[in-house]
Amino acid sequence: MFEVVIDTHTHTVASGHAYSTLIENCTEAAKNGMKMIAMTDHGPAMPGGPHIFHFGNLKVIPEEINGVKVLKGVELNIIDYNGNVDLDDARLSKLDFVIASLHDVCIQPGSKAENTRALIGAMKNKYVCAIAHPGNPAFEIDIDEMLKAAKEFNVLIEINNSSFTTSRPGSYDNCKRIAYKALENGNMLTLGSDAHICYEVGRLDKAKKLLQELGADERYIINSSVEKFMKFVEVKRKR
Repeated sequence: MFEVVIDTHTHTVASGHAYSTLIENCTEAAKNGMKMIAMTDHGPAMPGGPHIFHFGNLKVIPEEINGVKVLKGVELNIIDYNGNVDLDDARLSKLDFVIASLHDVCIQPGSKAENTRALIGAMKNKYVCAIAHPGNPAFEIDIDEMLKAAKEFNVLIEINNSSFTTSRPGSYDNCKRIAYKALENGNMLTLGSDAHICYEVGRLDKAKKLLQELGADERYIINSSVEKFMKFVEVKRKR
């Protein structure tokens, strides 16, 4: 058994297709037992997403809102099969937590090899902390190669709660396979709600249930402890 005290994947109205403010997200996060959330609005390549100025001005956000610590971050869009992303290093260097993912409105699904190369290319970016929803069935990947690279580049693999509910239909089997192999391989995992409305923030029950069924060891769940999580973040920052 393990607890999760940080939600590492949340969106605000700035993402364009989400419906709550950061204050609303923090209020619900506190109700759901979260000590910290990462504010990870979509990168600017997402249709309707925030302008780059959004990420340059995150310094105005307080470190804590309604008792919940706030990490300023982004969900980068991977925009080609080499793993290039849609925000420059100057802005990424000022963020607390950076995740990257594949969205078919930003990059067309390629071959298994191309999709895998895109994810690994993004992992090579020193600012990328996690790969989000890698179980998306629209993007077939080589799971073993992805996990090997994640370990090499110290990148977290996300188990995305939304993939079991409203997003990316057909993800369950892929997510289960990824989680099983990740635990077998000793990869570090993070659980993210991918909340697009405040009521989803901190709701990680589906992802948590899957990992518990697989016998997940708390040592490999990065967001089961604020201290453990922040040590990881500090290592990424130093790198």
